[in-house]
Amino acid sequence: MSKTFKFAGVSKRAGAFKARFANDQMRVKVLAKTGSSDIDLIELKHPMTKVEAVKFLLSINFDNGNKLVREALENYEGKHADTPKVAKAPKVAKAKAAPKAKAKPTMEGIKAKVAAKKAAPKSTVSKAEVTKQLADLEDAPF
Repeated sequence: MSKTFKFAGVSKRAGAFKARFANDQMRVKVLAKTGSSDIDLIELKHPMTKVEAVKFLLSINFDNGNKLVREALENYEGKHADTPKVAKAPKVAKAKAAPKAKAKPTMEGIKAKVAAKKAAPKSTVSKAEVTKQLADLEDAPF
């Protein structure tokens, strides 16, 4: 099912016209707030898809001789008319992997960790070296 719109037209932003679509007139205010100018939306006879709306606007000479407006509508139609909507493949649920079993701690493992901690040096600088470095420091002049 394609989305349909009740209003269609064009607006100018950054010097270029662009096809615009909406379901209510409030879209005009939003376009104006975001910097669009020359906003021209009309109410369609019945809700239409974007491509149908552009074809309708071209058929009723919506551009009133403005080449830039006609070009914007034709560009939109050219880009989007030839691309058929492809139905998305249904999502397939992924199988969850079984949670990894945690190895139970053994007494040998615990003893090995304790021995490794005891064997590792606690500091690379001795207490005597730290005391000597502190004595050599000057007091700050504040």
